[in-house]
Amino acid sequence: MDQNQDLNKTTKAKSSEKKKTRRCDGFKMFLAALSLSYIAKGLGGVLMKSSLTQIERRFELSSSYAGLVDGGFEIGNLLVIVFVSYFGSKLHRPKIIGIGSLVMGIGGILIALPHFFMGHYRYSKETYTDPSENSTSSLPTCLTNQTLSFNRTSPEIVGKGCGKETGSYMWIYVLLGNMLRGIGETPIGPLGMSYIDDFAKEGHSSVYIGFLGGIGMIGPLLGFTMTSLFSKLYVDIGYVDMSTIRITPKDSRWVGAWWLGFLVSGLFSIISSIPFFFLPQNPYAQQKERKVSTSSHVLKTNEERNKTASLLKHKNNVSDNVTGFFQSLKSILTNPLYVIFLVLTLLQLSSFIGSFTYIFKYVEQQYGNTASQASFLLGTITIPTVGAGMFAGGYIIRKFKLTLVGIAKFSCFTSTMSFILYLIHFTTICESKSVAGLTLTYDGNNSVTSHIDVPLSYCNSDCNCDKSQWEPVCGNNGITYISPCLAGCKSSTGSKKSMVFHNCSCVQETGFQNRNYSAHLGECPRENACKKKFYIYMAVQVFNSFFSALGGTTYILLTVKNVQPELKSLALGFHTLIIRTLGGILAPIYFGVLVDRTCMKWSVNSCGKRGSCRIYNSTLFGKLYFGMSIILRFPALILFVIFIFAMKKKYEGKDTKPPENEKNVTDEANLESLNNNGYFVLSAGADSETCT
Repeated sequence: MDQNQDLNKTTKAKSSEKKKTRRCDGFKMFLAALSLSYIAKGLGGVLMKSSLTQIERRFELSSSYAGLVDGGFEIGNLLVIVFVSYFGSKLHRPKIIGIGSLVMGIGGILIALPHFFMGHYRYSKETYTDPSENSTSSLPTCLTNQTLSFNRTSPEIVGKGCGKETGSYMWIYVLLGNMLRGIGETPIGPLGMSYIDDFAKEGHSSVYIGFLGGIGMIGPLLGFTMTSLFSKLYVDIGYVDMSTIRITPKDSRWVGAWWLGFLVSGLFSIISSIPFFFLPQNPYAQQKERKVSTSSHVLKTNEERNKTASLLKHKNNVSDNVTGFFQSLKSILTNPLYVIFLVLTLLQLSSFIGSFTYIFKYVEQQYGNTASQASFLLGTITIPTVGAGMFAGGYIIRKFKLTLVGIAKFSCFTSTMSFILYLIHFTTICESKSVAGLTLTYDGNNSVTSHIDVPLSYCNSDCNCDKSQWEPVCGNNGITYISPCLAGCKSSTGSKKSMVFHNCSCVQETGFQNRNYSAHLGECPRENACKKKFYIYMAVQVFNSFFSALGGTTYILLTVKNVQPELKSLALGFHTLIIRTLGGILAPIYFGVLVDRTCMKWSVNSCGKRGSCRIYNSTLFGKLYFGMSIILRFPALILFVIFIFAMKKKYEGKDTKPPENEKNVTDEANLESLNNNGYFVLSAGADSETCT
């Protein structure tokens, strides 16, 4: 009898252990699936930022329109953020996250879809020829006493090209796809965090949050690596004979296989969504308990019954909810500390978002790097630095047990250092390229005050050239010419990438002591002095990334600790709304408008309208690019000083050290800064989608 009882006890113990294992496995499966979703959203975010220049060229967009496309993510996010915030925790969270990941994947595929319907990319649209016909005949040289139409694009050809153009508005699909990405990404962070907080063992949530933060860094790293690889591949790889393509990745008309990255990202997001549909709403709830969840024995105490009844009554009272919401909103908006910090973070993050959106274009145009080189260097150098900075920031706050005023001072210090490093960036700006007809007269002997309507010189005035063309050649005098015709070249040898033009009269007029007055295809490379400045720029960028990341944790802490505990969620939600609306959507657009103002040569599309920019005034580009960031950051620093004094006055004589049982707040803040809305990470070196 005793043996049977012992056997029954052993059987029950084993059964209990199996159930525990099953429950534990359910939570671990959720954590594994969430890790994949975090990687997927980080991957998609970086791909959009790093591929923006390629998308500009492919769809013939200005930078301001490209900024609108980039802001589509935030528009989509804002459409559902209220719904997710309010109803998300009340529904089946794993399935909601799964639906979000699925929608995010569909958005990525939709972004890539226009590539398959637009036809072949014509990098020389001024001549309106098929890529396979881009030969010597489409590069007119200086032939005097010929009819004007020989070197110009006839109106009939222009009209024909316009009629056949199928990709005029295809960029709208990219915008819609990015909006879908924003809609799908919304539930992943907040619902994933709340699920972990609800079902992780006591004191273990910070460990899981730290794990997600580390694993989430794989996404941006993969994104930068993929962009670097795919940018080297021609956009129509597999569809055209590469031997017929005469441009290289260094050409401002080159478009890499940008669509491949979004295709991979979209499929990965869809795959990562599958496990969520098979996970329970509560990993520790047994089937039997769920079936009888409406029974009275579930309510074990009178206190629980009263609490549930009160909750149901409160839900039914819509009027009270609305009144309570507006009262709570009024409470945070009349909180001076919250409002001051909201405005200064808006200024700081607008600078981050705008500068990172165009950082790849800046590196390409300023230092002559290819898109592949820019992605690889910025990704592999700065992302580890950002990770180290965020870890160090959290460690310092914990180690020294900083008070709220101490955290504010620490944040102000990191912002000041970042501001100083932005000022140092001005010393790394290169001189504009020497381009005849844009920065120099066509004979190359004198500089011009404006790039608009530079008159022809006697070396090419009889060549009947089309000034709207962009077929750059580099003379052996180190000057770039807009086309072989405008360089006064009379003949050519070779074909495709190895084509060389001879007897170039404008090259001869510079007084260059060489009997071989020739030019070869492509722009002239940057001078050595500019290349040295690039290394200084990257070094400053690394330090800027570190100091920006060092203070990243403080943004969350200072937002939630300066409001009443019951208003934390509303404070963070409103903070997110303002940053996404005024920062995430608007910053890329007005930064793009400034970038467009520095363009010296626009392409002309098949309808004779302005397309994307071919070359920028790099000096003006650098001044406006960093100048706008400084304009936004300087008043933020002034507000920081006011904020610290206001905090000192409010908390004077009070103990504002975080209690021991809230140590995981720092970890949660780290993850929020790192992944949830990620703008902070991807800005100074990594900036993915909003530091709130």
